[in-house]
Amino acid sequence: MTIQSGTMQSGPVPDRLDPDLSAIMSARRQLINLAYRLLGSLTDAEDAVQEAYARWCAMSRPQREAIETPGAWLSTVTSRICLDLLGSARARRERYVGEWIPEPLPEHGEWTTGPGRASADPADRVTLDESINMAFLIVLESMTPAERVAFVLHDVFGYPFAEVAEIVGRTPAACRQLASSARRRISASLAPTPPSAQNAGVVRAFKQAWEAKDIHSLIGLLDPDAIAVADGGGLVSAVLHPVEGAEEVARGAVGLFGGVPGLTILERTVNGSPGLVIQQDGVTVTVVAFDIVDGLIKHIWGIRNPEKLRPWRT
Repeated sequence: MTIQSGTMQSGPVPDRLDPDLSAIMSARRQLINLAYRLLGSLTDAEDAVQEAYARWCAMSRPQREAIETPGAWLSTVTSRICLDLLGSARARRERYVGEWIPEPLPEHGEWTTGPGRASADPADRVTLDESINMAFLIVLESMTPAERVAFVLHDVFGYPFAEVAEIVGRTPAACRQLASSARRRISASLAPTPPSAQNAGVVRAFKQAWEAKDIHSLIGLLDPDAIAVADGGGLVSAVLHPVEGAEEVARGAVGLFGGVPGLTILERTVNGSPGLVIQQDGVTVTVVAFDIVDGLIKHIWGIRNPEKLRPWRT
């Protein structure tokens, strides 16, 4: 299964770059796109790219000039940093309070600076395609770090296995096996994606039933085995364990509105797919992503951790 978007340049970061720092900064957006898919966190992706640039700057000018393709060098270093981070992230997420969900991204027109972000630089924005769909990212989380890196580099960005091998530190044949294993995980976990307009209709109906506190209608929109997961990170209140079953999910959704004033539900694009944003007194407090299969909602992910909502806050 190869996932390469026509809106994203496949293959390594462009190599025709001047070694001067001002010139290589033009590769930043592509590096952010790569790192986000590898890590599932925009914050971590920005840190990884920043570290790659720091290593570039730490070299002497002769060392930099000796690098024939600076873009490829930056891409390789960023990927290796991400591989290392994925290993340590597993340990961190074992200590994470509650469930860990990848950081959600808004559509480009709604990208905001928010607290802690210096700018809404277009170079930091991630290209929205099916390889950052929340359901897709959740499956990536189930992979080993080597599987994830091999799959993303080859199937999403079009790197040849010879280059993937240099990054992962394994043979090309081993990387081919890693990508194949990752593909099997994807195929076993994800159903074909229906047209976005169809999913938008389901999400809109869910929003309307949610606002009306219509449990019966909500149940009708949910797969009987629907699962809802919330991510508060211990910073805000959130259900610590997945809620399973259509009726339980519906009742939990309705209960969320009980006694909380000033809540508004808005239809928004979340990681390139129809989703919802919950605001309290105009401030985003929850971003909701959906996995819809055969017209029914199979998974709901509610991200409440404020550290993951910075691009959503004005």
